[in-house]
Amino acid sequence: MTAKQVQEVLGARVLVGSEYLDQEVKTACGSDLMSDVLAFSKDHSVLLTGLCNPQVIRTAEMLDIVCIIFVRGKKADETILEMARDRGLIVMETGHRMFSSCGMLYAAGLTGGEI
Repeated sequence: MTAKQVQEVLGARVLVGSEYLDQEVKTACGSDLMSDVLAFSKDHSVLLTGLCNPQVIRTAEMLDIVCIIFVRGKKADETILEMARDRGLIVMETGHRMFSSCGMLYAAGLTGGEI
């Protein structure tokens, strides 16, 4: 699945990184705890979170996460968006809740990968 397909499934709005939407996304991880993301996320993943702080960008960078999606209508501030631009990350937002977003992506064929 590509990041563009993820965007379409969720009806998400791209905030940063629209030029990278053709990147492949292999798995998804949904969490507000970055320690869980560090423990369970895989490379070329999409991260769904309601946590809007710079730690999300730093975590994504460490794990080679392709795309961050802020759920529940959470708004990223300009500091977060600038950090994402500098690192070549895609950032999106959706009004869907985390559970719904993960379920929609799973139904579309994106899995969480094996633990």
